[in-house]
Amino acid sequence: MTTTTTGPAPGPASASAAPVYSANYKRLVLILLVTAYTFNFIDRTIIATLGQPIKDSLHITDTQLGALGGLYFALLYTFLGIPIARWAERASRVNIITAAIVIWSGFTALCGTAANFATLAAYRFGVGVGEAGLSPPAHSLISDYYEPKQRASALSVYSFGIPLGTMLGAILGGQIAQAFGWRMAFTVVGLPGLLIAVALKALVKEPPRGHSEPFSPPLGEMSQSDRGGLAAGQGPHPTVAEDVSAEVPGAPPVSFGEEFRQMGAVIRTLFGKWPVLNMVLGVTLVSFGGYGGGQFAPPYFLRAFHLNYAQVGLIIGLVAGFSQGIGTLIGGPITDRMSKLGARWYSLVPAIGVTLAYPFIVGIYTAGTWQAAATFMLFPGILSYVYLGPTFGVVQNMAPTHQRATAAAILFFFLNLVALGGGPLFTGWLIDHFSAFHYAHAGANTVWDAVSGFAGSHPADFQAACPGGKAAAGADAAAKAACSGALVLGTRHGVIVAYAFGLWGALHYLIGSFGIGKAMAEARAARGEAD
Repeated sequence: MTTTTTGPAPGPASASAAPVYSANYKRLVLILLVTAYTFNFIDRTIIATLGQPIKDSLHITDTQLGALGGLYFALLYTFLGIPIARWAERASRVNIITAAIVIWSGFTALCGTAANFATLAAYRFGVGVGEAGLSPPAHSLISDYYEPKQRASALSVYSFGIPLGTMLGAILGGQIAQAFGWRMAFTVVGLPGLLIAVALKALVKEPPRGHSEPFSPPLGEMSQSDRGGLAAGQGPHPTVAEDVSAEVPGAPPVSFGEEFRQMGAVIRTLFGKWPVLNMVLGVTLVSFGGYGGGQFAPPYFLRAFHLNYAQVGLIIGLVAGFSQGIGTLIGGPITDRMSKLGARWYSLVPAIGVTLAYPFIVGIYTAGTWQAAATFMLFPGILSYVYLGPTFGVVQNMAPTHQRATAAAILFFFLNLVALGGGPLFTGWLIDHFSAFHYAHAGANTVWDAVSGFAGSHPADFQAACPGGKAAAGADAAAKAACSGALVLGTRHGVIVAYAFGLWGALHYLIGSFGIGKAMAEARAARGEAD
């Protein structure tokens, strides 16, 4: 049912039938959250687009480059996510998101002033601090605006910020770096986020907790803040579309024992139920390969095809962004529709999509021309990015209303610490070793050669001979060709191996399909919801 009013409900009898917020207003909220997530990913992933000029300017290794794109961002990002999420269960999620945008945008702009690797690393830590405050409260907001059977679709739309941000970061970063240098690119993409913070604070209302649930949660399942609000005369489903942005009146003080109990309950939901655990492992491993391989996609096109920054930004941004955007948007609706045949499709859709994508990924990194590589790039995103909506939908549907921000935060803690923190770092480390191997063994050109000779490679020797992956100034043509050729092969094989982790993730999704329907039904029953 759709209404265009957001005022007080006519009375108790009709309060449960009419939604508090209109469909158009909910779309506006979702658009603003997508926009925030887009800037989140622009600022998070632009390091990949600017990686090669940063490497050339600061003379760093690919392991260091991977740390800038992954570990140094992910450490505080992951560890702060859970306390921020617990805060979001009690306080205004809109205020938390607004402050987070201001922090990460400011630190992104500061990255352009970094004079050395250590300073740039410190600013990347700051970006991670800010970005920790977006997705857990945003997932919780979306779950309060959209009913359970619409959540996978709504979260797919929200997740569209990932490919859209990656696309815009690649295009804008490449164009600005080509014209004005990598430092200016950080400044230009960082500052506009402040405008999004202002718009979100001005236009988005804090919805009542559990607003979109079929039934109110039993008193025993409410959070302390919900019980405090009930004691103050507020029902768990207020019938007035007012901004409840402050902490709930009457809420008891924070208890560390209660906080750990709540987090323990969420951990048991995500890691103690076999099918849900396998979906968590699936999204983590797929993301590990995606973050790792994606970090070095722009450098590979620069190294292998000798294009300029603007050209690579357009290719990666338009082709990969288009492909990933389609996959992200269709993943939720396809799963919502297929789930009518059985809830196991929440897990099967990602398993099938990720598996079918890998041969095209290999095609990208073995193609002889950039045109052929770009053609292969059209398909992996469409196939593999369907995993986002159904995975996030399952996590939100498994969690009680008062634990959804926490559920998202714990998922992101595990996923990002392993995948975002480890994927780019691991891939850069692989590339350094593989490049060193190929530099020392000019006739061994296959990925199997690189893997089998991994233990005998010496990255320090390669860095000494080819600082930053390039021959020293004044080197002859043969030395330049040796450095360049080894770096191209090392990057190619490192990325191919990194993306193979997605196949491991697809296996876990397949395993999770056995029993996920039963687990979701039990979660609905525990909340007292009708099917």
